[in-house]
Amino acid sequence: MPTLDLRPSDACHYDLAALGEIMLRFDPGEGRIRNARAFRVWEGGGEYNVARGLRRCFGLKTAVCTAFADNEVGRLLEDLLLQGGVDGRFIRWIPFDGVGRTVRNGLNFTERGFGVRPALGLSDRGHTAASQLRPGDFDWDHLFGDLGVRWFHTGGIFAALSDTTPQVAIEAVRKAKQHGTVVSYDLNYRPSLWKSIGGRERAQEVNREIARHVDVMLGNEEDFTACLGFHVEGADDRMLRLDVGAFKRMIETAVKAYPNFKATATTLRAARTATRNDWAAMAWMNGQFFESRHYPDLEILDRVGGGDSFAAGFIYGLMATGDPQRAVEYGAAHGALAMTTPGDTSMATRAEVERLMRGDPARVQR
Repeated sequence: MPTLDLRPSDACHYDLAALGEIMLRFDPGEGRIRNARAFRVWEGGGEYNVARGLRRCFGLKTAVCTAFADNEVGRLLEDLLLQGGVDGRFIRWIPFDGVGRTVRNGLNFTERGFGVRPALGLSDRGHTAASQLRPGDFDWDHLFGDLGVRWFHTGGIFAALSDTTPQVAIEAVRKAKQHGTVVSYDLNYRPSLWKSIGGRERAQEVNREIARHVDVMLGNEEDFTACLGFHVEGADDRMLRLDVGAFKRMIETAVKAYPNFKATATTLRAARTATRNDWAAMAWMNGQFFESRHYPDLEILDRVGGGDSFAAGFIYGLMATGDPQRAVEYGAAHGALAMTTPGDTSMATRAEVERLMRGDPARVQR
């Protein structure tokens, strides 16, 4: 069976590098976007959230490859990124035209939801700097070769931003593989992003090409169906999001189609309400399936970024232990904790993650 062959840490400057867009999130707190008079701001982006979680929670050295319009909003995003400890030396700064006709920074308005009112997201990301990235904009040979990266992560959100970003992602994963870097990819299907550039048919064309270069594939049943064309029987949102048997059948089909997959993983979620979810995760590696402990009726403060934090924990577990059971437990616990705090990114510590993995009670710590 294929196994992960990680480059030694002493031969690499970075544990992980990510490729993706980072947006400024506007959070109305307990209110609604339509009635808000004030917002808190956070940074967030599916691929970046993984790099930040690995840096802040698990102490790994990470970097992000992205682009910002060079204005005050871009510099705010940079400041937030620096607080997260992710290396921003690979940010491409694009001159701002003063209005935003040619380039801008992405904005994301997100309501957390409560009870019977679901979370709501509204993105404003047309013509962003990251969506205009093209092949050749990053020196991948320098990053993966001269500096060295143990793990590279990107995903379907970045690939869906424009007609050019899929080619950047394909260029990046090919170069990563040439230099012996492990590649993970989160399918993260968003119909609204693919709608204007070819829909599901284009999503499958792009993601099938990228999948050929991926070692660790992440995604839920909708992602595998929409992005790779694998139909899944057995999904049931009234219980856990995905029937375990259905997931197993889907993965068995996927790894036959893509024998390069060395591991796959998914979160299992059932939204009883916006603020109470059943939560767990499952992974496949070395021909076996591994299921995390279940977190029934998990109380949610802010569900956005829970899947990204699962990915960060899962990647950390594989890098630190090589044990897929430990990895899926790290992922599920980290994702659960990330959803107890506001914002897209995790505020958890590794000690807190490991306490939750042990099943320690949520007694006051003092």
